[in-house]
Amino acid sequence: MGLAEDVRGRQRRYVISMTIRTLSVIATVVLWNVERHVAIVTLVAGALLPYVAVVIANAGRESTPSLPSHFVPAPVRPALGPENLNKSSDQS
Repeated sequence: MGLAEDVRGRQRRYVISMTIRTLSVIATVVLWNVERHVAIVTLVAGALLPYVAVVIANAGRESTPSLPSHFVPAPVRPALGPENLNKSSDQS
């Protein structure tokens, strides 16, 4: 997808989200004296949608980091054997 197409898609998602936010704020005003519980839900939705709209609009051209081409294992450290374990405990 080209850059212009990507930007257009982001703008479209943002405008749709802001339209939904505007409708929820209008619904809050209309429903405030009719159905207070629904009005509070639409008010909360109207308050949270700008953040969600920005996050959705900014999601796009990020590339996921790929794994390295060669796997290098961590160096192996030798474990103490039973004979070394007894010697170290006798010395302390």
